[in-house]
Amino acid sequence: MTGTLDGRVALVTGAGAGIGAGIARRFAAEGARVVVAEFDRATGAAVAEEIGGLFVATDVSRRDQVENAVATAISEFGSIDVLVNNAWGGGRVGRVENKTDDELAHGMAVGYYGPFWAMRAAYLDMRQRRWGRVINMCSLNGVNAHIGSLEYNAAKEALRTLTRTAAREWAPSGVTVNAICPAAKSQAFLAVAAQHPEIEAIADAANPMGRMGDPYDDIAPVAVFLAGEGARYVTGNTLFVDGGSHINGVAWAPDLGE
Repeated sequence: MTGTLDGRVALVTGAGAGIGAGIARRFAAEGARVVVAEFDRATGAAVAEEIGGLFVATDVSRRDQVENAVATAISEFGSIDVLVNNAWGGGRVGRVENKTDDELAHGMAVGYYGPFWAMRAAYLDMRQRRWGRVINMCSLNGVNAHIGSLEYNAAKEALRTLTRTAAREWAPSGVTVNAICPAAKSQAFLAVAAQHPEIEAIADAANPMGRMGDPYDDIAPVAVFLAGEGARYVTGNTLFVDGGSHINGVAWAPDLGE
């Protein structure tokens, strides 16, 4: 039995837990050799061992570490075919006027510059072989302007702009670039739910399908599609993998105080 991604080399950032881990596991099940680029050494190494992949300690807010992850994938496996920019570094729920310069700078470093550095480095290899898939994990938070998460929203919308621009420029070279906006119980979602326990039940109830998605069963299969040959004519798109929750926006609005 052959897999959709047999022989492909995939690098997934933030693959130690949540959506990143779900994608890494699904890619491996489909035959890909997976590089787990993760800040948390314990979770990253555990996922890599589980799927027979390669762990590279990576802080995506550091250009040298991002470029090292890409270089390691190429040196170990000979190429990089698929890049999934998924990592996020957490954040604090709070009002716009209470956000700090440091919070905004960190959000952009992790959510925008990290993916940009990875894309730039990976494209050099993809362009030579005239084949590549870039998948950027964006968010409904930015599309719908969820309150309390400015740095996350801004970084994810900047990443969607980067996605479309790169897709247009790189299309002639056989490299596709797409974004997924998921609704799933990711690490970022669970972190917010820990601060606001009511969010989980409200999010499930507000979703047209009555539940938030599962990283492995609901989100990862779409990433597999975008990473495969069947998506060769799909580029510059945002796929809402969210059970339909983008249709009417989001009702959840935590009390942020004054």
